[in-house]
Amino acid sequence: MGELAVSKVAKMEAPLRAGLIGSGIGASRTPSMHMVEGAALGFAYEYELIDLKALDLGVDALPALLDSAERRGLVGLNVTYPCKQRIIPLLDSLSAEAEALQAVNTVVFRGGRREGHNTDWSGFTMGLQAALPDADLTSVVLLGAGGAGAAVGYALLRMGAQSLAVVDIDHDRARQLCEQLRQSFPDRNIVAEADVARAMAGATGLVHATPTGMLSHPGLPLPESLLRPDLWVADIVYFPLETELLRVAAAKGCRVVNGGGMAIFQAVGAFRLFTGLEPDPARMRRHFASMGS
Repeated sequence: MGELAVSKVAKMEAPLRAGLIGSGIGASRTPSMHMVEGAALGFAYEYELIDLKALDLGVDALPALLDSAERRGLVGLNVTYPCKQRIIPLLDSLSAEAEALQAVNTVVFRGGRREGHNTDWSGFTMGLQAALPDADLTSVVLLGAGGAGAAVGYALLRMGAQSLAVVDIDHDRARQLCEQLRQSFPDRNIVAEADVARAMAGATGLVHATPTGMLSHPGLPLPESLLRPDLWVADIVYFPLETELLRVAAAKGCRVVNGGGMAIFQAVGAFRLFTGLEPDPARMRRHFASMGS
């Protein structure tokens, strides 16, 4: 640890406190990743879950919950489904990436202000590059146009995807995301596709970014018949690590990428924002793996 990091740790007399806000997050590995890494760097770190489902609350409770977290001295909050876009009006500023995505997964409380950031896109990028560095990005289908889908779409285009077809049960939301992404990538073919079969016909890869496949939302997000052996398939769901989509895709001969990499690397970015310290991604990956599949 460098001198600057040591000095920052020395100033942390009371435990550093952060949290995660979302719905159905009881199985999240994020708290453990943050707290174990904090301990490895020599400071006490408390990380709490603010689970809307467990509290029987909706997203309309966000203002009060954000006020409470700030008042209680948390340094920030990670943000997940279904709050990544709904939280934006409650913030004072956005990072360039969060502004481009109109999605926030990390809020930092600093100097009486609320800063919105997005580490999902960089987390997905590093996760995919580590697992599948030769993924063909010629034509990618993205299932899901919510906050996580926005981050994944942005990441794919920054990695060089030439064509991106966005499919969402809410077609208007898919169109809005495409318009948003075109502002940052005007030279790419970015389309909202209502027919998933048509979108998949010429695809080289598929990324799934909806809650389908989580333990609380089991099932496949598209017909099994649309999966082909020449596709690579990535899922952002990490609990379970092997979703039904990945199991079926692998059985058909597809190369698959689970959501673990994105989960780890988004936590790396958020840890850096919350603490000002540089975490050890390899150590965080080992801890993530130690929690089982």
